[in-house]
Amino acid sequence: MSTLLHLDSSARRRSVSREIGGAFAAAWRAAHPDGRYVHRDLAADPVPVIGEAWTELCDHVLEHGITEIARYKEAVRTPARAAAWAIVEPLLDELVAADVVLIATPMYNYTVPASLKAWIDQVTFPRMSLAGRRFVIASARGGAYSPGAPKEPYDHQERFLRDFISGHFGVNDVASVASELVNARVDPALAELRGRHEESHAEALRAARELGARY
Repeated sequence: MSTLLHLDSSARRRSVSREIGGAFAAAWRAAHPDGRYVHRDLAADPVPVIGEAWTELCDHVLEHGITEIARYKEAVRTPARAAAWAIVEPLLDELVAADVVLIATPMYNYTVPASLKAWIDQVTFPRMSLAGRRFVIASARGGAYSPGAPKEPYDHQERFLRDFISGHFGVNDVASVASELVNARVDPALAELRGRHEESHAEALRAARELGARY
């Protein structure tokens, strides 16, 4: 039985990234009627930022050369670490159990929301591998950051996630779909770009449904 972990991180309850992620998830669930679907809304139910006790867990894993995720709990040696682990464990269990991880995220100030970064920090330990899993990034951006766009160098959203997923988790199967120029919906200065946004958005929805059905 295949499992999809679906993460939402937009502060908006009705957002473009949620719509694109929802299109992928709906297609995936239709293609896997017996699959397991887990949804975590990081904006509605925020994950705490890491604290010193979390760094102690991390140091223990590093110092003792622990590479098996199942052994991370060995680092729980104090009440403070136990409290930190109580936050980490359910998040890590969801991640490890997933075959496909869907990250739906807007771009805030050229990067990912703090809510998503907090989740990443909580579930990330030294030398951990998630090889064999597939990741999908469903993103929305107020401007244009695709290859060749003037602001392409400022993309620290999709590029950050791709670099992190492949560089730290050892996962090369990372797909992405993005709706660009979303601010054209509300910014009069971008009104002439509304058509380009609508084309980008329609393509993102199409690609998300196609990926969901295939994954």
